[in-house]
Amino acid sequence: MSTHHVSLTPAEWSVMECLWEAAPLTGREVTQKMQQRCGWSRSTTLTLLSRMEAKGAVAGESEGGKKAFRPLVCREDAALQETEDFLERVYKGSLSLMVSALTRRQTLSKEEIDGLYAILRELEENDDA
Repeated sequence: MSTHHVSLTPAEWSVMECLWEAAPLTGREVTQKMQQRCGWSRSTTLTLLSRMEAKGAVAGESEGGKKAFRPLVCREDAALQETEDFLERVYKGSLSLMVSALTRRQTLSKEEIDGLYAILRELEENDDA
């Protein structure tokens, strides 16, 4: 899968989740799943798949007379890109501002704090190397 930048709308994320779970899927299979999950019509799902194919998020290939879709971006890369975009847009790229804002509203457990310390220690060790 590619690591190129693809910005996904919330609706496209829903379709990608479906494909990340069980690709390749035919257009019919995707429309059935999205009907069950979101109540979307066939045309809504097919329109989204077409847009996503145009922007390079998915590939549609003919298999036995049917078009099957698969993601071109892995979930981890898409999530990282979304996180970086959010951090830049909302916090001007400052991770510490974001963490500060989040921890003012939500209490962290001892395990979460320990996990954050472990991440910071690892980053510090890598910088020293």
